[in-house]
Amino acid sequence: MNKIVALICVVSWSGFWAFGYLALSAGVAETGQMVTAALLAAVGFFTGMVAWLKLARSPSLMLKA
Repeated sequence: MNKIVALICVVSWSGFWAFGYLALSAGVAETGQMVTAALLAAVGFFTGMVAWLKLARSPSLMLKA
């Protein structure tokens, strides 16, 4: 299960960075593209954060003393 969550985390963060760049580099006249890219970047951010937090709290990844 952790491998699937890790894959979701990587894909989500990749989408965040890719669509975030597209949102920032869109021209001023292209507001539709800017808004769409910003929304997709936000979705990538939130799913990436949720997946990262799920991985960070996973008991199988905790170091045992």
